[in-house]
Amino acid sequence: MIFKRKEISEEEIKHNAEEAMVKGSAEAFQILYNNYAQKVYRFCLRMLGEEENANDAFQEVFVRIYENRHQFKGDNFGAWLFTIARNTCLNYIRTKKEQTSFDESYHHKSDDNEKMDFSTKEQIEKAIAELPVPMREALLLREYEDMSYQEIAETLGIELSLAKVRVHRARLILRKILKPLVKELNES
Repeated sequence: MIFKRKEISEEEIKHNAEEAMVKGSAEAFQILYNNYAQKVYRFCLRMLGEEENANDAFQEVFVRIYENRHQFKGDNFGAWLFTIARNTCLNYIRTKKEQTSFDESYHHKSDDNEKMDFSTKEQIEKAIAELPVPMREALLLREYEDMSYQEIAETLGIELSLAKVRVHRARLILRKILKPLVKELNES
């Protein structure tokens, strides 16, 4: 996927959100799309872990934004957008769980310190994918989308303190999962 991206200010985002969501301006919607498309796609890809599902979810997010534009209250467009992205990804995760049975061999962890043929990046992405969904989404919004804890709380519809707790717990779990990798990297 190729995204055109030009950073715009919060003021411009608010103006374009009002133009696109309230007045139906296609040009303002395109500006918002260009500003957020890459971030939303990355979020979908990290939440779902598969490019095909991420592409489908990404497209669905912007269709939903357009179809539900009258529901936008004018507060924080980014939080509203990521709330829709989150819900879309959760729907894909639920659908996938219903369609696939639990594969015990995939989730089986051996006690051997086997050397994996994966790059460090792939191991980190796999570790993130193992996180429980509430922690994964909070961590992705914080670390990859650079949202404040307040924005995370708004996006996820949770209290500020719970947003902080989820990010903290996700980091602790990742630290534990990635401990062998860190040890291996330090030894080499």
